[in-house]
Amino acid sequence: MSTSPMGCKDRFYNLLEDVFIGVPVEGQSGYINLMRIKQQYYRKVMVPHLESYVAEQLQNFPHFQEEMYDKLYTFFRRYFSDNGSLGLFFTPYHESVYERVYTDDRDVMLFYKTHRLYYVKTDRLFRNMDVEVDGYTFRFDVSGMEHKKANEKRELAYHLDKNDQGNVILLRVSYKEGNSKTDIQGICKRLKQERGMKVSEETLEKAISKFERQSEMDYFICKDAKSFLREQFDLWMWQYLLGQPNEEPVDVFTQHRLDQLQALKRVAYCIIDFIAAFEDELVKIWNKPRFVLNSNYVITIDRIWDKSPHMVHRLLNHSGMEKQVQEWRELGMVGNDFQPQHILNSGNLIDHLHPRYRFLPVDTKYFKDMELDILGLFDNLDEELDGWLIKSENYQALNTILPKWKNKIQCIYIDPPFNKDGEADYLYMVGYKDSTWCSILHDRLALAASLLRDTGAIFVRCDYNGNALVRKLMDSVFGPGNFQNELVVSRFKKPSDRITTVTESLFFYAKDSDALFFQPLKRDRICGFCKQPIQPRWHLMLSSGEGKTPVQVFGRTLYPPRGQHWKYSQRSVEQMLEAGRIRLNDSIQYTDIFGNKVQGMLEYLEDEQQSVDSNWTDIEGYRYAANFSTENAEVLLKRVILITTSPGDVVMDFFLGSGTTCAVAHKLGRRWIGIEMGEHFYTHVLPRMKRVVCYDGSGISQHNDVRQVYNKSRSGGMFKYYELETFEQIISRLGMQDTQAVDASIDNILDQPFLADLKLLDVVAISGDDITLDLKALYGEEVDVAESLSNLLGHPVDRIQADSVTFAGGTVISTTSDAAQYLKPYLWW
Repeated sequence: MSTSPMGCKDRFYNLLEDVFIGVPVEGQSGYINLMRIKQQYYRKVMVPHLESYVAEQLQNFPHFQEEMYDKLYTFFRRYFSDNGSLGLFFTPYHESVYERVYTDDRDVMLFYKTHRLYYVKTDRLFRNMDVEVDGYTFRFDVSGMEHKKANEKRELAYHLDKNDQGNVILLRVSYKEGNSKTDIQGICKRLKQERGMKVSEETLEKAISKFERQSEMDYFICKDAKSFLREQFDLWMWQYLLGQPNEEPVDVFTQHRLDQLQALKRVAYCIIDFIAAFEDELVKIWNKPRFVLNSNYVITIDRIWDKSPHMVHRLLNHSGMEKQVQEWRELGMVGNDFQPQHILNSGNLIDHLHPRYRFLPVDTKYFKDMELDILGLFDNLDEELDGWLIKSENYQALNTILPKWKNKIQCIYIDPPFNKDGEADYLYMVGYKDSTWCSILHDRLALAASLLRDTGAIFVRCDYNGNALVRKLMDSVFGPGNFQNELVVSRFKKPSDRITTVTESLFFYAKDSDALFFQPLKRDRICGFCKQPIQPRWHLMLSSGEGKTPVQVFGRTLYPPRGQHWKYSQRSVEQMLEAGRIRLNDSIQYTDIFGNKVQGMLEYLEDEQQSVDSNWTDIEGYRYAANFSTENAEVLLKRVILITTSPGDVVMDFFLGSGTTCAVAHKLGRRWIGIEMGEHFYTHVLPRMKRVVCYDGSGISQHNDVRQVYNKSRSGGMFKYYELETFEQIISRLGMQDTQAVDASIDNILDQPFLADLKLLDVVAISGDDITLDLKALYGEEVDVAESLSNLLGHPVDRIQADSVTFAGGTVISTTSDAAQYLKPYLWW
């Protein structure tokens, strides 16, 4: 039975709503709010205008309506994922990654179907669900669940609800916070005591397992939705005009048919314009600079004492010192009998710092009312800082700090989550498809390239899951001419039924090969694994390529074998003879270039200080028996940093993990920036860096060359740590005004699809000529105006006062009256 025109129309709009908005998701998050806005935009804005426009286009051929709606749905359905993300999801480009051939300046380049998308995060499409197991019905309630704010790996927690649901067992679902976990045994015990239900732990675990099988989805934002969809529609239209495969091509069209197809195209373009307007708004939000939130400073006691002994006395008598001492105890820096006054060695006339405690790190979060006084001791604040730790999704962080750090980073090292199917023990989501993984890396590498100095270098670590992709990604961003080497590094040894994989790749690229700062490094003669001295080896003194020049040695004239020549000249051989590094191995016989049989082959002893080459398996690649499952070995980062930086240079890692890059950079006298989004920012990274500035005797601290610059008597430091506003936080505040309250013309809607939404300007108050900001009202958290301005304007901070900030160069901005005009990019996009 044929579908009536009205039925076809309703079907189209219902289906378009489904693909545009996506599968309903329950819970509480910015994404839930965004879906509500998207639904409101679709129903109250898109549909009314589209219906009017379609009616206008079909005036002359009403019988084309059913076919038009059918064709439009066929086209648009293939470009939306189940969560409403726009991209090449159900198109003929079914392969994730492949190569495209060009005939201009590049023969072959990497292509992946998500290259026109910003990757946002991976999450599950949680919905309320009833699960039946072993005769029991479990109802999982996610209505109060707050979804993940970024892509960090977080486990779910389940709590038995007290409300009586008859024979239904109601479990509230949330993401696990801190060390809490689901008390399986406790839930079963309560069910038996309170409701007489003998539910086994195995039954409960089965129910949870069934619930957790809900779909996991990648969220994207299209970078150029309008041009992308129009390009795709034109290709589809061309295919439609020529006919489908195995069909006879249509080569004759009447004018009436051409007019119908033109109407189809105009309607499709109108739909695309509405979709693109909404998507472009999300692109603006995604690329908006992020406010700095919850910032604190960590400063060792000696840094404060050198500026003001009086300030140290104030700290010791501050109420926050009790929590600070407790932290020092938890970090193993002081014993249980430690008291604040032990920091001072009191003499008859003057106090001195106790040598044992002079590098204790003070965290200003315990002394917020004194923070400005402490910072006021430093005239060039940013110059005094050794490093910055930033808790953020790394694209947002790199994009936000770009103005401040453009062309200032000397070395970047990253060890991104490998492109594996399973998550293993990683603290990230790593179940990426190849295409998504390429998207993640490419966008971040492009920003990293802008941050590097012309003399700088970048190192990217990966395994066999991604090394072929990384090489092409790096070529596309940095250029093939800036490839320096593929270094081979050690990985954990795991049992295998086949050949065990024991190495990984470390790709080394320059920002500019001609300008690269590189200093050759001699290989340590201590084994990185057994810690025993490595004995020099004897090698044949041969090189390929026939030569006829002999050497005089041990009273003999020796010519090289056929097809080869002696590796060293006569002069070098004589020098090596004096050092005892040349010998004749009488057990080897060879035929020289003249056909003579010669007994005894020349051998040389390798230099005890052999230069580092591309084989780095002489040192550890990972730290064994570490608390963090994929902690890079300090000796590996030491080698990276020493060959490409000088003391005082800035080193960055935006997949920071456990913090090894920053720890090693500090020990080697370099400045550092670390970016990490997971909760282990607070549980692993921050505590580790506090130990490093206090003095951490592990890792490379035991190396003789490091002890010269970093030891118990030469430690200390000062760094800042903060969070950045998240995409989730921003979209949680978005709203859309009623279309009756604003000018709802098509032009106005397409220019500003959220209509009269204030974006983040509701924290701005205007009274006459006075503009005031209540930034704490944004998210209920303190906003660091000084650092936010510094990131935006690109100026280092010199001094921070109660109501103003002074930047390098002398610019002074009032944080109470002037900030609003400068902070507009943070509030309005």
